[in-house]
Amino acid sequence: MSDAFVAVLRIDLHFPEAGSLKAKRAELNAVKAGLRQRCGLAVAEVAHQDSWQRSTLLASCCAGTEHGAGELTDGARRWLDSRLPQGVSVERRVASWTDLEG
Repeated sequence: MSDAFVAVLRIDLHFPEAGSLKAKRAELNAVKAGLRQRCGLAVAEVAHQDSWQRSTLLASCCAGTEHGAGELTDGARRWLDSRLPQGVSVERRVASWTDLEG
């Protein structure tokens, strides 16, 4: 059996113009939709849900090769950088099925 890979991104966002939770939610929903639709990632907000200007997302994808997982997450990183050039920090972890069996 060939290996499969999962890539996980921790995405810290800053919305300096958001003056309310409602304003943040509008921006955040657009970012989450873009990651899902444009980049094919599963996305969840995991921290700072009640903060007006911050959010932390976890996004993930699966691929048959490590290179494929890297390409998907690199595309997401480029999209985020173009959308939020001064308000995003992204960390990536990639693991194979074998790595996870531990």
